[in-house]
Amino acid sequence: MKDFNTLEDFNFKDRTVLLRVDINCPLDKKTLTILNDARIRSIVPTVRELIGKRAKVVILAHQSRKGAWDFIGLEQHAALLSKNLNAPVKYVNDVIGDAAKKAISEMRSGEVIMLGNVRELDCEAVSAGMSEHAGADLVAELSPFVDYYVCDAFGTSHRSQCSLVGFPIKVPSASGRLMAREIYALNTILGKPKQPSVFILGGAKFGDIPHMIDRVLSCGIADTVIVVGLAGNAFLLARGVDIGEASCKILADELTEKNFQAARDILGKHGQKVLLPVDVAVERNGRRVCVKTGDMPTAEPALDIGDKSIDKFRKVILSSKTSFMSGPAGMFEKPGFEVGTKQLIMAMVESKGLSVLGGGHTAGAAESFDLADRISYVSTGGGALETLLLREPLPVIEALKYSKEKFGPE
Repeated sequence: MKDFNTLEDFNFKDRTVLLRVDINCPLDKKTLTILNDARIRSIVPTVRELIGKRAKVVILAHQSRKGAWDFIGLEQHAALLSKNLNAPVKYVNDVIGDAAKKAISEMRSGEVIMLGNVRELDCEAVSAGMSEHAGADLVAELSPFVDYYVCDAFGTSHRSQCSLVGFPIKVPSASGRLMAREIYALNTILGKPKQPSVFILGGAKFGDIPHMIDRVLSCGIADTVIVVGLAGNAFLLARGVDIGEASCKILADELTEKNFQAARDILGKHGQKVLLPVDVAVERNGRRVCVKTGDMPTAEPALDIGDKSIDKFRKVILSSKTSFMSGPAGMFEKPGFEVGTKQLIMAMVESKGLSVLGGGHTAGAAESFDLADRISYVSTGGGALETLLLREPLPVIEALKYSKEKFGPE
């Protein structure tokens, strides 16, 4: 018996469905255009099925968060979804105002609209439980206009936010096809990882990584953790390496006194099981230049791991039977600084063991290198996948379970 409802459990014909998705995409920093639409393509099966069932589909999504450089509206996302669906997707630059409500009220069966960036709303940033989120402005304003709530946002299913866990208390709810596929596939694939197991953690989000490292090493899920990207720079700083003002400036938004101390504690507790870069790559006179950590600081920011680090990490990955990577090793979008990310993913392919990639940026990188099809499993989730691996409950799944108990299937 399923723990939560899926699309076959309801009759959506002529009903209004609020579909929460995760289509947070990597952007070009100069033009703010979408670089990779993999996450948008991943929700197409769910949207297409709902259209086929003659539902009125109202899409709720986010891009980045307030204050970040890539916090933009969703016009491009709607256009790309329309292109991939080969069906119209109307964009409404509003979430809970009169324009949004009017657009929802005027929908016809089989139509699709996408509302504005849900993280424009302050209530979406509140940390709270399911019951409190059910009373948030977003849920109070939109729930009277919808008959069902469908969540296909696996990439954010580890977050307890009102758009994710508030609606299942108010309306009958189900998972989308992507969400169900991710949960069942990952539970099957990663039930008992074969040893030795290596985790490669990178990207720009550092706050949760110390906890992640502690859990996977303490529980024996991983034998070794490789830390790269901005997270690697932060751990180098915690180890006492002067990474330079330029690199520190990039870390400013993520690095706090609390998580900096957490990184130091992890290095003290787990020692040689946590592998950090031994060199970094910077841009100097238009060229990629490798600098040993012992020769830092550099005036230029570290944009990738260096060649010696690549060689060191590849040896560990090649000897593993399970490899998991979440977050790129550097600014892979910048020509010349995709080297570290590409070589680590290539090592995962060459290892012949079970290989799993998590997160939109990591999946996008693998696609750009034509390596995604050679990985055992590519997940749309980063933090969600990590939470699942740690055997911790996903708030969205718990909310969907609650909704099934309350409303049942039809």
